[in-house]
Amino acid sequence: MNCPEPVTARLGRRAFLVRAAAAPLALAVSSRAAPPPGFAVGCFTRPWADLEPEGALDAIAEAGFSVAGLMSAKGGIIVTAEATPARIGAVAAHARSRSLSISALYAGEFLVRGDAAASAGRLRRIIDHAARCACPRIILGGTTRPELIGPYYETVGVCCPAATAAGVTLTVKPHGGTNSTGAQCRKLVEQVNHPALRIWYDPGNIFYYSDGQLDPVDDAASVDGLVVAMSMKDFLPPKTVDVTPGEGRVDFPRVLARLRMGGFTSGPLLIECLARGDRAFLVNEARRARKFIGKVVGG
Repeated sequence: MNCPEPVTARLGRRAFLVRAAAAPLALAVSSRAAPPPGFAVGCFTRPWADLEPEGALDAIAEAGFSVAGLMSAKGGIIVTAEATPARIGAVAAHARSRSLSISALYAGEFLVRGDAAASAGRLRRIIDHAARCACPRIILGGTTRPELIGPYYETVGVCCPAATAAGVTLTVKPHGGTNSTGAQCRKLVEQVNHPALRIWYDPGNIFYYSDGQLDPVDDAASVDGLVVAMSMKDFLPPKTVDVTPGEGRVDFPRVLARLRMGGFTSGPLLIECLARGDRAFLVNEARRARKFIGKVVGG
Protein backbone atom coordinates (compact mmCIF):
# COMPACT_ATOMS: atom_id res chain seq x y z
CA MET A 1 0.00 0.00 0.00
CA ASN A 2 1.48 3.26 -1.14
CA CYS A 3 0.47 6.46 0.63
CA PRO A 4 2.40 9.60 -0.41
CA GLU A 5 1.75 11.20 2.99
CA PRO A 6 -0.25 10.39 6.13
CA VAL A 7 -3.83 11.54 6.23
CA THR A 8 -3.08 13.57 9.35
CA ALA A 9 -0.58 15.62 7.34
CA ARG A 10 -3.09 16.35 4.61
CA LEU A 11 -6.10 17.03 6.80
CA GLY A 12 -5.34 20.68 7.51
CA ARG A 13 -5.70 21.78 3.91
CA ARG A 14 -8.53 19.32 3.27
CA ALA A 15 -10.64 20.01 6.38
CA PHE A 16 -12.68 22.76 4.72
CA LEU A 17 -13.33 20.62 1.66
CA VAL A 18 -14.39 17.63 3.79
CA ARG A 19 -16.89 19.72 5.71
CA ALA A 20 -18.19 21.37 2.57
CA ALA A 21 -18.67 18.00 0.88
CA ALA A 22 -20.57 16.71 3.90
CA ALA A 23 -23.06 19.60 3.90
CA PRO A 24 -25.31 18.20 1.12
CA LEU A 25 -25.79 15.03 3.19
CA ALA A 26 -28.02 16.96 5.57
CA LEU A 27 -30.48 17.50 2.75
CA ALA A 28 -30.25 13.87 1.65
CA VAL A 29 -31.44 12.59 5.04
CA SER A 30 -34.28 15.06 5.50
CA SER A 31 -36.84 12.23 5.17
CA ARG A 32 -35.44 10.60 8.29
CA ALA A 33 -36.21 11.52 11.87
CA ALA A 34 -34.09 14.52 12.82
CA PRO A 35 -31.87 14.03 15.89
CA PRO A 36 -32.93 15.99 18.97
CA PRO A 37 -31.19 19.38 19.35
CA GLY A 38 -27.76 19.07 20.93
CA PHE A 39 -27.46 15.31 20.50
CA ALA A 40 -26.96 13.09 17.46
CA VAL A 41 -28.73 9.74 17.83
CA GLY A 42 -27.03 6.95 15.89
CA CYS A 43 -26.20 3.27 15.87
CA PHE A 44 -23.06 1.15 15.87
CA THR A 45 -22.47 -1.74 13.50
CA ARG A 46 -22.10 -4.19 16.40
CA PRO A 47 -25.67 -5.64 16.43
CA TRP A 48 -25.21 -6.93 12.86
CA ALA A 49 -22.11 -8.97 13.69
CA ASP A 50 -22.88 -11.61 11.06
CA LEU A 51 -22.80 -9.07 8.22
CA GLU A 52 -19.91 -7.39 6.44
CA PRO A 53 -19.44 -3.73 7.47
CA GLU A 54 -21.28 -2.55 4.35
CA GLY A 55 -24.25 -4.76 5.19
CA ALA A 56 -24.36 -3.45 8.75
CA LEU A 57 -24.31 0.14 7.43
CA ASP A 58 -27.17 -0.72 5.06
CA ALA A 59 -29.22 -1.95 8.02
CA ILE A 60 -28.45 1.18 10.05
CA ALA A 61 -29.61 3.38 7.18
CA GLU A 62 -32.74 1.25 6.74
CA ALA A 63 -33.56 1.75 10.42
CA GLY A 64 -33.72 5.50 9.78
CA PHE A 65 -30.41 6.76 11.12
CA SER A 66 -28.13 9.35 9.56
CA VAL A 67 -25.31 8.72 12.06
CA ALA A 68 -23.31 5.50 12.38
CA GLY A 69 -20.45 4.15 14.44
CA LEU A 70 -17.91 1.57 13.28
CA MET A 71 -17.31 -1.13 15.84
CA SER A 72 -17.46 -4.84 15.06
CA ALA A 73 -18.99 -6.68 12.12
CA LYS A 74 -18.31 -9.97 10.38
CA GLY A 75 -14.61 -10.63 10.84
CA GLY A 76 -14.25 -8.68 14.09
CA ILE A 77 -13.25 -5.09 14.83
CA ILE A 78 -13.54 -3.04 11.63
CA VAL A 79 -10.87 -0.40 12.19
CA THR A 80 -7.52 -1.86 13.18
CA ALA A 81 -3.90 -0.89 12.62
CA GLU A 82 -3.69 -3.77 10.14
CA ALA A 83 -6.62 -2.53 8.02
CA THR A 84 -5.53 -1.05 4.72
CA PRO A 85 -6.34 2.52 3.72
CA ALA A 86 -8.17 1.11 0.69
CA ARG A 87 -10.43 -1.07 2.86
CA ILE A 88 -11.28 1.70 5.31
CA GLY A 89 -11.79 4.10 2.42
CA ALA A 90 -14.26 1.66 0.85
CA VAL A 91 -16.25 1.40 4.10
CA ALA A 92 -16.31 5.19 4.40
CA ALA A 93 -17.46 5.54 0.78
CA HIS A 94 -20.24 3.05 1.38
CA ALA A 95 -21.41 5.01 4.42
CA ARG A 96 -21.52 8.17 2.33
CA SER A 97 -23.51 6.36 -0.36
CA ARG A 98 -26.13 5.59 2.30
CA SER A 99 -26.13 9.21 3.57
CA LEU A 100 -24.50 8.13 6.83
CA SER A 101 -21.88 10.16 8.65
CA ILE A 102 -19.43 8.13 10.76
CA SER A 103 -19.49 9.72 14.19
CA ALA A 104 -17.15 7.32 15.97
CA LEU A 105 -15.04 4.23 15.53
CA TYR A 106 -13.84 1.66 18.00
CA ALA A 107 -10.08 1.16 17.77
CA GLY A 108 -8.56 -2.28 17.43
CA GLU A 109 -5.62 -3.21 19.65
CA PHE A 110 -2.54 -1.04 19.18
CA LEU A 111 -0.22 -1.78 22.11
CA VAL A 112 2.96 -3.70 21.31
CA ARG A 113 4.52 -4.72 24.61
CA GLY A 114 8.07 -3.48 24.97
CA ASP A 115 7.99 -1.39 21.79
CA ALA A 116 6.77 2.16 22.38
CA ALA A 117 7.55 3.31 18.83
CA ALA A 118 5.59 0.45 17.26
CA SER A 119 2.65 1.09 19.60
CA ALA A 120 2.54 4.77 18.67
CA GLY A 121 2.81 3.93 14.99
CA ARG A 122 -0.14 1.58 15.20
CA LEU A 123 -2.33 4.10 17.02
CA ARG A 124 -1.38 6.81 14.51
CA ARG A 125 -2.51 4.50 11.68
CA ILE A 126 -5.88 4.19 13.40
CA ILE A 127 -6.04 7.98 13.69
CA ASP A 128 -5.31 8.17 9.96
CA HIS A 129 -8.18 5.74 9.35
CA ALA A 130 -10.50 8.01 11.35
CA ALA A 131 -9.46 10.95 9.21
CA ARG A 132 -10.20 8.93 6.05
CA CYS A 133 -13.71 8.41 7.37
CA ALA A 134 -14.12 12.09 8.39
CA CYS A 135 -14.74 10.53 11.81
CA PRO A 136 -14.14 12.87 14.76
CA ARG A 137 -13.96 10.33 17.61
CA ILE A 138 -12.00 7.18 18.39
CA ILE A 139 -13.03 4.88 21.24
CA LEU A 140 -10.26 3.15 23.17
CA GLY A 141 -11.01 -0.02 25.09
CA GLY A 142 -8.15 0.42 27.55
CA THR A 143 -6.32 -2.49 29.14
CA THR A 144 -7.33 -5.15 31.64
CA ARG A 145 -3.71 -5.52 32.86
CA PRO A 146 -2.58 -3.10 35.60
CA GLU A 147 1.07 -3.51 34.54
CA LEU A 148 0.17 -2.22 31.06
CA ILE A 149 -1.49 1.01 32.21
CA GLY A 150 1.80 2.90 31.90
CA PRO A 151 2.73 1.80 28.36
CA TYR A 152 -0.86 2.01 27.12
CA TYR A 153 -1.55 5.57 28.22
CA GLU A 154 1.96 6.76 27.47
CA THR A 155 1.23 5.72 23.89
CA VAL A 156 -2.09 7.57 24.01
CA GLY A 157 -0.35 10.68 25.32
CA VAL A 158 2.30 10.56 22.60
CA CYS A 159 -0.42 10.32 19.95
CA CYS A 160 -2.68 13.06 21.31
CA PRO A 161 -1.00 15.79 19.20
CA ALA A 162 -1.55 13.69 16.04
CA ALA A 163 -5.19 13.28 17.00
CA THR A 164 -5.56 17.02 17.49
CA ALA A 165 -3.96 17.68 14.09
CA ALA A 166 -6.44 15.27 12.50
CA GLY A 167 -9.44 16.84 14.23
CA VAL A 168 -10.01 13.64 16.21
CA THR A 169 -10.83 13.21 19.89
CA LEU A 170 -9.60 10.03 21.59
CA THR A 171 -11.99 8.66 24.20
CA VAL A 172 -11.63 6.03 26.88
CA LYS A 173 -14.69 3.92 27.60
CA PRO A 174 -15.76 1.97 30.68
CA HIS A 175 -14.73 -1.41 29.33
CA GLY A 176 -13.60 -3.61 32.18
CA GLY A 177 -10.26 -4.23 33.82
CA THR A 178 -8.49 -1.00 34.69
CA ASN A 179 -11.26 1.18 33.22
CA SER A 180 -14.46 -0.38 34.54
CA THR A 181 -15.98 2.71 36.16
CA GLY A 182 -16.33 6.38 35.49
CA ALA A 183 -13.93 7.17 38.35
CA GLN A 184 -11.26 4.91 36.84
CA CYS A 185 -11.72 6.49 33.43
CA ARG A 186 -11.42 9.94 34.95
CA LYS A 187 -8.14 9.03 36.63
CA LEU A 188 -6.71 7.80 33.32
CA VAL A 189 -7.78 10.92 31.43
CA GLU A 190 -6.26 13.14 34.11
CA GLN A 191 -3.07 11.07 33.99
CA VAL A 192 -2.64 11.78 30.27
CA ASN A 193 -3.68 15.40 30.82
CA HIS A 194 -4.34 16.37 27.20
CA PRO A 195 -7.56 17.87 25.76
CA ALA A 196 -7.51 15.27 22.96
CA LEU A 197 -8.43 12.52 25.46
CA ARG A 198 -11.92 12.47 26.96
CA ILE A 199 -14.55 9.93 28.13
CA TRP A 200 -17.08 7.94 26.12
CA TYR A 201 -19.66 6.99 28.73
CA ASP A 202 -21.29 3.54 28.75
CA PRO A 203 -23.98 2.99 31.42
CA GLY A 204 -24.57 -0.64 30.44
CA ASN A 205 -20.93 -1.45 31.08
CA ILE A 206 -21.02 0.23 34.48
CA PHE A 207 -23.63 -2.33 35.50
CA TYR A 208 -21.97 -5.19 33.59
CA TYR A 209 -18.48 -4.92 35.05
CA SER A 210 -19.77 -4.37 38.58
CA ASP A 211 -22.05 -7.42 38.33
CA GLY A 212 -25.05 -5.12 38.63
CA GLN A 213 -23.83 -3.52 41.87
CA LEU A 214 -22.89 -0.03 40.66
CA ASP A 215 -25.75 1.98 39.19
CA PRO A 216 -24.63 4.35 36.41
CA VAL A 217 -26.99 6.99 37.88
CA ASP A 218 -24.59 7.09 40.84
CA ASP A 219 -21.41 6.58 38.82
CA ALA A 220 -22.20 9.41 36.37
CA ALA A 221 -21.21 12.08 38.89
CA SER A 222 -17.60 10.88 38.67
CA VAL A 223 -17.17 11.98 35.05
CA ASP A 224 -18.29 15.60 35.26
CA GLY A 225 -16.71 17.79 32.60
CA LEU A 226 -15.12 14.94 30.63
CA VAL A 227 -17.91 13.15 28.73
CA VAL A 228 -18.17 13.87 24.99
CA ALA A 229 -20.32 10.91 23.86
CA MET A 230 -22.36 8.02 25.17
CA SER A 231 -23.21 4.44 24.27
CA MET A 232 -26.94 3.89 24.71
CA LYS A 233 -26.36 0.44 26.13
CA ASP A 234 -28.74 -1.30 28.52
CA PHE A 235 -28.19 -4.20 30.93
CA LEU A 236 -30.05 -7.16 32.39
CA PRO A 237 -28.72 -9.42 35.15
CA PRO A 238 -26.80 -11.49 35.55
CA LYS A 239 -24.46 -10.41 32.67
CA THR A 240 -26.38 -9.37 29.56
CA VAL A 241 -25.98 -6.25 27.42
CA ASP A 242 -27.66 -7.60 24.28
CA VAL A 243 -30.73 -5.65 25.33
CA THR A 244 -32.70 -3.10 23.35
CA PRO A 245 -32.31 0.28 25.12
CA GLY A 246 -35.25 0.95 27.40
CA GLU A 247 -35.89 -2.69 28.28
CA GLY A 248 -33.24 -3.23 30.92
CA ARG A 249 -32.06 -1.79 34.22
CA VAL A 250 -30.43 1.40 32.97
CA ASP A 251 -32.50 4.45 33.86
CA PHE A 252 -31.53 6.46 30.77
CA PRO A 253 -33.47 9.63 31.66
CA ARG A 254 -31.74 9.89 35.04
CA VAL A 255 -28.31 8.96 33.70
CA LEU A 256 -28.52 11.54 30.93
CA ALA A 257 -29.88 14.16 33.34
CA ARG A 258 -26.87 13.62 35.62
CA LEU A 259 -24.44 13.75 32.70
CA ARG A 260 -26.07 16.98 31.55
CA MET A 261 -25.51 18.45 35.01
CA GLY A 262 -21.85 17.63 34.52
CA GLY A 263 -21.64 19.44 31.19
CA PHE A 264 -22.55 16.79 28.63
CA THR A 265 -25.15 18.73 26.65
CA SER A 266 -24.29 17.75 23.09
CA GLY A 267 -22.64 14.90 21.23
CA PRO A 268 -23.40 11.47 19.82
CA LEU A 269 -25.71 9.00 21.56
CA LEU A 270 -25.02 5.73 19.76
CA ILE A 271 -26.91 2.48 20.23
CA GLU A 272 -24.33 -0.25 20.75
CA CYS A 273 -26.42 -3.35 21.46
CA LEU A 274 -29.90 -4.67 20.73
CA ALA A 275 -31.83 -7.80 21.64
CA ARG A 276 -30.61 -10.64 19.43
CA GLY A 277 -32.39 -11.69 16.29
CA ASP A 278 -32.15 -11.82 12.51
CA ARG A 279 -31.52 -8.82 10.29
CA ALA A 280 -35.16 -7.76 9.99
CA PHE A 281 -35.72 -8.12 13.73
CA LEU A 282 -32.64 -6.01 14.48
CA VAL A 283 -33.70 -3.26 12.08
CA ASN A 284 -37.06 -3.07 13.81
CA GLU A 285 -35.44 -3.05 17.27
CA ALA A 286 -33.10 -0.26 16.15
CA ARG A 287 -36.10 1.80 15.01
CA ARG A 288 -37.79 1.29 18.36
CA ALA A 289 -34.61 2.23 20.20
CA ARG A 290 -34.21 5.40 18.10
CA LYS A 291 -37.72 6.52 19.04
CA PHE A 292 -37.13 5.68 22.71
CA ILE A 293 -33.91 7.72 22.82
CA GLY A 294 -35.63 10.62 21.11
CA LYS A 295 -38.18 10.65 23.94
CA VAL A 296 -35.44 10.41 26.58
CA VAL A 297 -33.58 13.39 25.16
CA GLY A 298 -36.75 15.38 24.57
CA GLY A 299 -37.87 14.75 28.14
